Amino acid sequence: MVTAPQRFLSLDVFRGLTVAAMILVNNPGSWDYVYPPLAHAKWHGCTPTDLVFPFFLFAVGNAMSFAMKKYEAAGNTAVIRKILTRTILIFVIGLLLNWFPFVKWTDGALTFKPLSSLRILGVLPRIALCYGAAALIIHYLKDKGAFVAAGVLLFVYWFLLLACGTGDPYSLEGYAGLPLDKLILGENHMYRGEGVPFDPEGLLSTLPAICNVIFGYLAGRFIQEQGKTYEMLARLLIMGCVMIFAALCWDMVFPINKKIWTSSYVLYTVGLALLLLSVIMYIIEFRGVTKGSAFFTAFGKNPLFIYILAGVVVKLYAVIRPTPDQNLYSWIYENIFRPIGGNMNGSLLFAVFHVCVFAAIGWWMDKKKIYVRV
Repeated sequence: MVTAPQRFLSLDVFRGLTVAAMILVNNPGSWDYVYPPLAHAKWHGCTPTDLVFPFFLFAVGNAMSFAMKKYEAAGNTAVIRKILTRTILIFVIGLLLNWFPFVKWTDGALTFKPLSSLRILGVLPRIALCYGAAALIIHYLKDKGAFVAAGVLLFVYWFLLLACGTGDPYSLEGYAGLPLDKLILGENHMYRGEGVPFDPEGLLSTLPAICNVIFGYLAGRFIQEQGKTYEMLARLLIMGCVMIFAALCWDMVFPINKKIWTSSYVLYTVGLALLLLSVIMYIIEFRGVTKGSAFFTAFGKNPLFIYILAGVVVKLYAVIRPTPDQNLYSWIYENIFRPIGGNMNGSLLFAVFHVCVFAAIGWWMDKKKIYVRV
């Protein structure tokens, strides 16, 4: 635990807003009652919820633009060791979080969750892989080389889907990454949210996701180099608009799709991230309006730690049973929030309540100058 370095307040707010949104969309009171904007697109397309994860990867890149300066000063060997150590640490934490709480209810009794069915990938493992790959690319190729590498990755991914896919290469059945994940990971270690073994954080779709981190890094570098000027802000806005326009054009032949993380989806989400970041910077850095920012900086100062803590707490709900046939998660929704707001609003209130709880924890940690670097 160390004291946080000086940083742009707007970047902390952007990062904190993203973490708060991740907790909000991951924890409805009931998955049967979720407002459409708070649910993922069924396949092609993009909802506000589909922006949350790529925005977080973009924020990882922002933070990297500050950290890499310190890493580089330590020498090549130290940089590689630091990158690999952090990558492995986040990946292992992700695996443990997938396995946590290590037990489950079976026929009225708690039994250990077998490693034979442990999901290997997921949000944290993808963050780890994208961080590690992006950091190495940036370290060896520097800024311009990293920009070129990101472009190459986006087009290579498109080529791989067309060359290796079957039937409709952008469908679940024809997606080239599906057989690759089955071969390397095994069906028992894959997510089944589509009703069949399919991992939206799969190996092949990690390639374009790396670009979200690279573009976030380049945006962070640009902001630092240009300083707080209206020219910098205008160029951020223009680049965001250009990327969104390019994404919508590409969407006509390569659909925007989060679940297979298409290249058009990368450009679209990076473009929107640039626009949102520009608005936040204008309000905070240029207009000096900071009222309410503390709520989001509470998340932004300890982003990964609070996200992991939220995952741990909510997973514990599943093994605590106030009644023989109901876990704590559903009990809280059914007995507290549903009576207050009904099905839909009660489900939303459940999620908002948890956002506020973890905001309070983050605020306390920031007040005590406690910053956990994962």
